[in-house]
Amino acid sequence: MKYILASLIIFPFVEISLLIWSGHLIGAFPTISLMILTGLLGAFLAKKQGLDAIRKVQQDIQSGHMPGGHVTDGLCIAAGGFLLILPGFVSDLLGLILLLPPTRSMIKPFLFRLFRRWGRNRNVIIYR
Repeated sequence: MKYILASLIIFPFVEISLLIWSGHLIGAFPTISLMILTGLLGAFLAKKQGLDAIRKVQQDIQSGHMPGGHVTDGLCIAAGGFLLILPGFVSDLLGLILLLPPTRSMIKPFLFRLFRRWGRNRNVIIYR
């Protein structure tokens, strides 16, 4: 919990500082243009890759396989698209890391361990 609170304070400070620094370095218009461009790129990539992930999940379910890896891909794609839409360079970098398949495949084992730990620490009840 303390890490979440610290990141909620530090993250916006770093983002705003980098935006101000970029505005001084390359100007306000190029900085704003970069933010708009990355937002549009994020929306496009998230839509394209998200639809692919949904199709793969559906194919896995129809063939009787567990779609765990593809569901995790979908979560990473959604988070990456959201981060790219947010203004700021750090969020754009994190969003690209989550959207690019080579870097996403390096993050997935960490996410599997995290989800497993959350599942062990919680009582999960599924109603049918």
